[in-house]
Amino acid sequence: MTGIIVVGVDGSETAMKAAETAAGLAASMGATLHVVSAFDSDRTEVFGSGSDQWIVSDAGAAEKVARGVADRLRTPELNVTYSAARGKPAEALINEAERSDARMIVVGNRRMRGIGRVLGSVANSVAHSAPCDVYIAKTDDVA
Repeated sequence: MTGIIVVGVDGSETAMKAAETAAGLAASMGATLHVVSAFDSDRTEVFGSGSDQWIVSDAGAAEKVARGVADRLRTPELNVTYSAARGKPAEALINEAERSDARMIVVGNRRMRGIGRVLGSVANSVAHSAPCDVYIAKTDDVA
């Protein structure tokens, strides 16, 4: 299986576990891993004065998270790309999968039990609306 496997990250430990699972799948299938971090607003702040100014945005912060995970997972045998995507996490993953014609989306099982299951989770939303296969990685520590 070649193609692209999309995984979403948000800087959490459980998202990193899902990304590690996705990297293993991508490596074993000869696929490219595409790491995505979602952002849901256009908030931008400018710091500094005069010519010494820094612009911090939600998009920039999301891209930094995705890049950090991509750099951590990249190996000579595994091609890893990354991006920040606008929207709520499930929506962003689905849109990135459609845009890149992904073969699979990997998500963690966080919030798939208890009240989270009733209110919804990223994994549940992705599983119901994905344009491709969905792999739900076990990312919680419950046996």
